[in-house]
Amino acid sequence: MKKVLVVVGPTAVGKTKISIEIAKKYGLEIINADSVSVYKELNIGSAKPTVEEMDGVKHYLIDILNPNDIYSVADFQKDARRIIDSSDEIKLICGGTGLYTQAVLFNYEFEAKERDFSFEDKYKDYNNNELYNLLLERDPNLDKEKIHPNNRKRVLRALEVLEETSKSIQSFNKKNEALYDYFIVYLSMERDLLYERINKRVDIMFDMGLEKEVKDLYDRNIMPHAIGYKEFIPYFLGQEDLNTVKENIKKNTRHLAKRQETWFRNQMTTHFYDVDINDINRTIDEIRKDIDRWI
Repeated sequence: MKKVLVVVGPTAVGKTKISIEIAKKYGLEIINADSVSVYKELNIGSAKPTVEEMDGVKHYLIDILNPNDIYSVADFQKDARRIIDSSDEIKLICGGTGLYTQAVLFNYEFEAKERDFSFEDKYKDYNNNELYNLLLERDPNLDKEKIHPNNRKRVLRALEVLEETSKSIQSFNKKNEALYDYFIVYLSMERDLLYERINKRVDIMFDMGLEKEVKDLYDRNIMPHAIGYKEFIPYFLGQEDLNTVKENIKKNTRHLAKRQETWFRNQMTTHFYDVDINDINRTIDEIRKDIDRWI
Protein backbone atom coordinates (compact mmCIF):
# COMPACT_ATOMS: atom_id res chain seq x y z
CA MET A 1 0.00 0.00 0.00
CA LYS A 2 1.46 3.35 -1.05
CA LYS A 3 2.28 5.88 1.64
CA VAL A 4 0.79 9.37 1.62
CA LEU A 5 1.84 12.07 4.07
CA VAL A 6 -0.71 14.78 4.84
CA VAL A 7 -0.15 18.17 6.47
CA VAL A 8 -3.32 20.07 7.32
CA GLY A 9 -4.48 22.81 9.61
CA PRO A 10 -6.25 26.17 9.71
CA THR A 11 -5.20 29.40 8.06
CA ALA A 12 -2.36 31.25 9.81
CA VAL A 13 -1.07 28.24 11.76
CA GLY A 14 2.16 27.99 9.76
CA LYS A 15 1.07 25.20 7.44
CA THR A 16 2.89 26.44 4.34
CA LYS A 17 6.29 26.86 5.99
CA ILE A 18 6.13 23.58 7.92
CA SER A 19 4.91 21.51 4.95
CA ILE A 20 7.64 22.87 2.71
CA GLU A 21 10.37 22.23 5.28
CA ILE A 22 9.14 18.66 5.69
CA ALA A 23 8.99 18.20 1.93
CA LYS A 24 12.57 19.43 1.58
CA LYS A 25 13.77 17.11 4.35
CA TYR A 26 12.31 13.99 2.71
CA GLY A 27 12.57 15.04 -0.92
CA LEU A 28 8.79 15.09 -1.42
CA GLU A 29 6.48 16.81 -3.86
CA ILE A 30 3.35 18.55 -2.58
CA ILE A 31 -0.23 18.11 -3.77
CA ASN A 32 -2.36 21.14 -2.95
CA ALA A 33 -5.60 20.20 -1.18
CA ASP A 34 -7.05 23.67 -0.78
CA SER A 35 -10.26 24.05 -2.75
CA VAL A 36 -9.58 27.71 -3.59
CA SER A 37 -5.88 27.56 -4.50
CA VAL A 38 -6.67 25.46 -7.58
CA TYR A 39 -7.93 28.65 -9.25
CA LYS A 40 -5.85 31.25 -11.04
CA GLU A 41 -6.31 34.87 -9.91
CA LEU A 42 -7.55 33.81 -6.47
CA ASN A 43 -4.23 34.56 -4.85
CA ILE A 44 -4.56 36.85 -1.86
CA GLY A 45 -7.87 35.50 -0.57
CA SER A 46 -6.70 31.89 -0.79
CA ALA A 47 -3.33 32.61 0.85
CA LYS A 48 -1.75 30.28 -1.70
CA PRO A 49 2.04 29.92 -1.40
CA THR A 50 4.16 32.18 -3.54
CA VAL A 51 6.99 30.91 -5.72
CA GLU A 52 9.43 32.20 -3.11
CA GLU A 53 7.64 30.36 -0.32
CA MET A 54 7.64 27.12 -2.33
CA ASP A 55 11.44 27.29 -2.18
CA GLY A 56 11.95 24.97 -5.12
CA VAL A 57 9.51 22.28 -3.93
CA LYS A 58 7.27 21.07 -6.76
CA HIS A 59 3.58 21.76 -6.12
CA TYR A 60 0.66 20.16 -7.95
CA LEU A 61 -2.92 21.41 -8.42
CA ILE A 62 -2.25 25.09 -7.87
CA ASP A 63 -3.44 27.59 -10.52
CA ILE A 64 -4.81 24.84 -12.76
CA LEU A 65 -8.22 26.42 -13.46
CA ASN A 66 -9.72 29.70 -14.55
CA PRO A 67 -11.73 31.40 -11.78
CA ASN A 68 -15.10 30.64 -13.42
CA ASP A 69 -14.37 26.93 -13.95
CA ILE A 70 -16.13 24.27 -11.92
CA TYR A 71 -14.00 21.84 -9.92
CA SER A 72 -15.63 19.21 -7.74
CA VAL A 73 -14.35 16.95 -4.99
CA ALA A 74 -14.58 14.10 -7.49
CA ASP A 75 -12.32 16.03 -9.88
CA PHE A 76 -9.78 16.58 -7.15
CA GLN A 77 -9.95 12.93 -6.13
CA LYS A 78 -9.17 11.84 -9.69
CA ASP A 79 -6.35 14.33 -10.18
CA ALA A 80 -4.69 13.72 -6.81
CA ARG A 81 -4.82 9.93 -7.12
CA ARG A 82 -3.34 10.14 -10.60
CA ILE A 83 -0.36 12.04 -9.17
CA ILE A 84 0.01 9.72 -6.18
CA ASP A 85 -0.18 6.59 -8.32
CA SER A 86 2.22 7.89 -10.98
CA SER A 87 5.27 6.78 -9.00
CA ASP A 88 6.35 4.80 -5.94
CA GLU A 89 7.55 7.94 -4.18
CA ILE A 90 5.69 9.26 -1.15
CA LYS A 91 3.59 12.32 -1.92
CA LEU A 92 2.67 15.05 0.56
CA ILE A 93 -0.88 16.43 0.53
CA CYS A 94 -1.17 19.88 2.05
CA GLY A 95 -4.28 21.97 2.59
CA GLY A 96 -7.21 22.72 4.79
CA THR A 97 -10.13 21.17 2.91
CA GLY A 98 -10.96 18.04 4.88
CA LEU A 99 -13.33 16.47 2.37
CA TYR A 100 -10.72 16.77 -0.39
CA THR A 101 -8.20 14.89 1.73
CA GLN A 102 -10.65 12.23 2.84
CA ALA A 103 -11.95 11.65 -0.68
CA VAL A 104 -8.43 10.88 -1.90
CA LEU A 105 -7.36 8.63 0.96
CA PHE A 106 -10.54 6.59 1.25
CA ASN A 107 -12.77 4.66 -1.11
CA TYR A 108 -15.17 7.47 -1.88
CA GLU A 109 -17.55 6.89 -4.76
CA PHE A 110 -19.21 9.87 -6.45
CA GLU A 111 -22.43 9.58 -8.38
CA ALA A 112 -24.33 12.65 -7.29
CA LYS A 113 -24.24 15.80 -9.39
CA GLU A 114 -22.07 18.74 -8.45
CA ARG A 115 -23.34 21.01 -5.71
CA ASP A 116 -25.96 23.55 -6.80
CA PHE A 117 -25.41 26.58 -4.58
CA SER A 118 -28.87 27.92 -5.41
CA PHE A 119 -30.37 24.85 -3.75
CA GLU A 120 -30.09 26.46 -0.33
CA ASP A 121 -32.59 29.14 -1.35
CA LYS A 122 -35.26 26.47 -1.41
CA TYR A 123 -34.83 25.98 2.33
CA LYS A 124 -33.79 29.47 3.38
CA ASP A 125 -36.78 29.77 5.74
CA TYR A 126 -35.78 26.63 7.68
CA ASN A 127 -33.61 27.05 10.74
CA ASN A 128 -30.85 24.50 11.37
CA ASN A 129 -32.92 22.19 13.56
CA GLU A 130 -35.87 22.21 11.17
CA LEU A 131 -33.58 21.45 8.27
CA TYR A 132 -31.86 18.62 10.14
CA ASN A 133 -35.18 17.08 11.20
CA LEU A 134 -36.34 17.19 7.58
CA LEU A 135 -33.21 15.29 6.55
CA LEU A 136 -33.80 12.64 9.24
CA GLU A 137 -37.40 12.31 8.13
CA ARG A 138 -36.35 11.67 4.54
CA ASP A 139 -33.29 9.58 5.42
CA PRO A 140 -34.19 7.76 8.69
CA ASN A 141 -31.14 5.47 8.49
CA LEU A 142 -28.67 8.36 8.38
CA ASP A 143 -25.76 8.03 10.80
CA LYS A 144 -26.48 11.02 13.03
CA GLU A 145 -22.89 11.22 14.26
CA LYS A 146 -21.62 11.94 10.75
CA ILE A 147 -23.60 15.13 10.14
CA HIS A 148 -24.01 17.72 12.87
CA PRO A 149 -27.33 19.65 12.95
CA ASN A 150 -25.43 22.96 12.84
CA ASN A 151 -23.41 21.97 9.77
CA ARG A 152 -26.01 23.56 7.52
CA LYS A 153 -23.90 23.20 4.38
CA ARG A 154 -23.54 19.45 4.90
CA VAL A 155 -27.24 18.98 5.76
CA LEU A 156 -28.25 20.86 2.62
CA ARG A 157 -25.91 18.72 0.53
CA ALA A 158 -27.41 15.53 1.97
CA LEU A 159 -30.92 16.76 1.10
CA GLU A 160 -29.77 17.74 -2.38
CA VAL A 161 -28.28 14.30 -3.01
CA LEU A 162 -31.50 12.65 -1.81
CA GLU A 163 -33.59 14.70 -4.22
CA GLU A 164 -31.22 14.07 -7.13
CA THR A 165 -30.65 10.35 -6.69
CA SER A 166 -33.17 9.07 -4.11
CA LYS A 167 -30.12 7.73 -2.28
CA SER A 168 -28.59 8.62 1.07
CA ILE A 169 -25.39 10.64 0.86
CA GLN A 170 -23.81 7.81 2.85
CA SER A 171 -24.26 5.45 -0.09
CA PHE A 172 -21.66 7.33 -2.09
CA ASN A 173 -18.66 6.51 0.04
CA LYS A 174 -17.02 3.81 2.08
CA LYS A 175 -15.22 5.93 4.61
CA ASN A 176 -13.62 3.09 6.50
CA GLU A 177 -11.71 1.69 3.52
CA ALA A 178 -8.36 3.46 3.24
CA LEU A 179 -6.66 3.11 -0.13
CA TYR A 180 -3.29 4.37 1.11
CA ASP A 181 -1.08 4.04 4.16
CA TYR A 182 -1.53 7.61 5.35
CA PHE A 183 -0.09 9.74 8.12
CA ILE A 184 -1.98 12.96 8.86
CA VAL A 185 -0.20 15.83 10.59
CA TYR A 186 -2.69 18.36 11.96
CA LEU A 187 -1.11 21.65 12.98
CA SER A 188 -2.92 23.18 15.92
CA MET A 189 -2.48 26.17 18.18
CA GLU A 190 -3.96 27.61 21.35
CA ARG A 191 -7.27 29.05 20.21
CA ASP A 192 -6.86 32.66 21.33
CA LEU A 193 -3.44 32.84 19.70
CA LEU A 194 -4.72 31.25 16.50
CA TYR A 195 -7.64 33.65 16.31
CA GLU A 196 -5.26 36.56 16.84
CA ARG A 197 -3.10 35.32 13.97
CA ILE A 198 -6.15 34.81 11.74
CA ASN A 199 -7.29 38.38 12.41
CA LYS A 200 -3.83 39.68 11.60
CA ARG A 201 -3.67 37.56 8.45
CA VAL A 202 -6.92 39.10 7.18
CA ASP A 203 -5.62 42.60 7.88
CA ILE A 204 -2.50 41.79 5.85
CA MET A 205 -4.66 40.45 2.99
CA PHE A 206 -6.47 43.78 2.81
CA ASP A 207 -3.15 45.63 2.84
CA MET A 208 -1.99 43.41 -0.05
CA GLY A 209 -4.99 44.40 -2.17
CA LEU A 210 -7.69 41.81 -1.46
CA GLU A 211 -10.48 44.27 -2.25
CA LYS A 212 -9.06 44.92 -5.73
CA GLU A 213 -8.56 41.20 -6.36
CA VAL A 214 -12.19 40.46 -5.56
CA LYS A 215 -13.51 43.56 -7.38
CA ASP A 216 -11.68 42.59 -10.57
CA LEU A 217 -13.44 39.23 -10.45
CA TYR A 218 -16.81 40.74 -9.53
CA ASP A 219 -16.64 43.14 -12.48
CA ARG A 220 -16.36 40.09 -14.74
CA ASN A 221 -19.38 38.51 -13.04
CA ILE A 222 -17.17 36.01 -11.19
CA MET A 223 -17.95 35.63 -7.49
CA PRO A 224 -16.24 32.65 -5.82
CA HIS A 225 -18.28 30.96 -3.13
CA ALA A 226 -15.39 30.97 -0.69
CA ILE A 227 -14.41 32.77 2.50
CA GLY A 228 -12.53 35.93 1.66
CA TYR A 229 -14.57 36.50 -1.49
CA LYS A 230 -18.27 35.98 -0.84
CA GLU A 231 -18.26 38.47 2.05
CA PHE A 232 -17.65 41.32 -0.42
CA ILE A 233 -20.99 40.94 -2.21
CA PRO A 234 -23.03 43.11 0.23
CA TYR A 235 -20.27 45.73 0.06
CA PHE A 236 -20.34 45.86 -3.73
CA LEU A 237 -24.14 46.15 -3.56
CA GLY A 238 -23.85 49.09 -1.18
CA GLN A 239 -25.38 47.20 1.74
CA GLU A 240 -22.34 47.03 4.05
CA ASP A 241 -19.15 48.99 4.62
CA LEU A 242 -15.66 47.65 4.10
CA ASN A 243 -14.94 47.27 7.80
CA THR A 244 -17.95 44.97 8.12
CA VAL A 245 -16.62 42.88 5.23
CA LYS A 246 -13.27 42.56 6.97
CA GLU A 247 -14.83 41.55 10.28
CA ASN A 248 -17.07 38.99 8.56
CA ILE A 249 -14.06 37.42 6.85
CA LYS A 250 -12.27 37.20 10.19
CA LYS A 251 -15.32 35.68 11.86
CA ASN A 252 -15.98 33.16 9.09
CA THR A 253 -12.31 32.15 8.98
CA ARG A 254 -12.29 31.56 12.74
CA HIS A 255 -15.43 29.44 12.46
CA LEU A 256 -13.87 27.48 9.60
CA ALA A 257 -10.78 26.79 11.70
CA LYS A 258 -12.95 25.29 14.41
CA ARG A 259 -14.85 23.12 11.92
CA GLN A 260 -11.62 21.91 10.32
CA GLU A 261 -10.24 20.65 13.61
CA THR A 262 -13.53 18.92 14.45
CA TRP A 263 -13.53 17.25 11.02
CA PHE A 264 -10.08 15.76 11.37
CA ARG A 265 -10.68 14.67 14.97
CA ASN A 266 -13.80 12.76 13.99
CA GLN A 267 -13.29 11.55 10.44
CA MET A 268 -9.79 10.07 10.22
CA THR A 269 -6.84 8.94 12.31
CA THR A 270 -5.01 12.20 12.82
CA HIS A 271 -1.87 13.20 14.72
CA PHE A 272 -2.12 16.64 16.35
CA TYR A 273 0.85 18.93 16.94
CA ASP A 274 0.89 22.24 18.77
CA VAL A 275 2.82 24.77 16.72
CA ASP A 276 5.40 26.79 18.65
CA ILE A 277 5.48 30.04 16.69
CA ASN A 278 8.62 31.10 18.57
CA ASP A 279 10.46 27.92 17.59
CA ILE A 280 9.02 26.42 14.41
CA ASN A 281 12.04 24.11 14.10
CA ARG A 282 11.16 22.46 17.38
CA THR A 283 7.70 21.68 16.04
CA ILE A 284 9.17 20.37 12.79
CA ASP A 285 11.63 18.13 14.68
CA GLU A 286 8.78 16.68 16.74
CA ILE A 287 6.80 15.89 13.59
CA ARG A 288 9.82 14.40 11.84
CA LYS A 289 10.44 11.93 14.65
CA ASP A 290 6.94 10.50 14.19
CA ILE A 291 7.26 10.50 10.40
CA ASP A 292 10.54 8.58 10.66
CA ARG A 293 8.80 5.89 12.71
CA TRP A 294 5.92 5.74 10.21
CA ILE A 295 8.15 5.46 7.18
